[in-house]
Amino acid sequence: MTRLHGLYGLTDAGLMPTDDAMLEQVEAALRGGMRLLQYRDKSTDGAKRLRQALALRDLCHRYDCPLLINDDVKLARASQADGVHLGQDDGSVASAREYLGSKALIGQTCHDSLDLARNAIAAGADHIAFGAFFPSNTKPGASPAPLSLLQAAKTEFQVPVVAIGGISVDNASQVIEAGADLVAVVHALFAADDVEQQAHRFTQQFTTV
Repeated sequence: MTRLHGLYGLTDAGLMPTDDAMLEQVEAALRGGMRLLQYRDKSTDGAKRLRQALALRDLCHRYDCPLLINDDVKLARASQADGVHLGQDDGSVASAREYLGSKALIGQTCHDSLDLARNAIAAGADHIAFGAFFPSNTKPGASPAPLSLLQAAKTEFQVPVVAIGGISVDNASQVIEAGADLVAVVHALFAADDVEQQAHRFTQQFTTV
């Protein structure tokens, strides 16, 4: 698998109302250079979630792109995804590590807190996410995080650092310059008219910054 660096896409059921639409948009992003995908579906339809996770795993692996599952360690294991992303209220990193094994990729949301990041890494997380850095459609109530947080995180931690929250093609360079290894996006990628070209625009910024 590739190292964690570059464009990090998160699926959205509203933007991807069918399996075909989801796979089509995700493959377009992969063609454009997306390097990590998180399957995020808050529905209670377990059969749909497993079906989609399995399909996304196969698609992502054709492009050497890891697949993470949002919040659900059982789905991550059942679908043989590469790992899981946990919020602060989604169970412990240590439990996820024990359940998924040493090779699983485990990320945790740390909001605007270096202390939360320290705890996550100590518990076994291998990447950490901070944000929101800009006003966000997905998490409108998120506390704003300063760009200096990314600089401090890169100085202190050896694991990849993810920036999330309101990131667009126009402001991505700010968080990349501040130290983000990955930029996590939903609408700024999958609501674009041309997802492949939009992914390419994000990806280019990692080579020019």
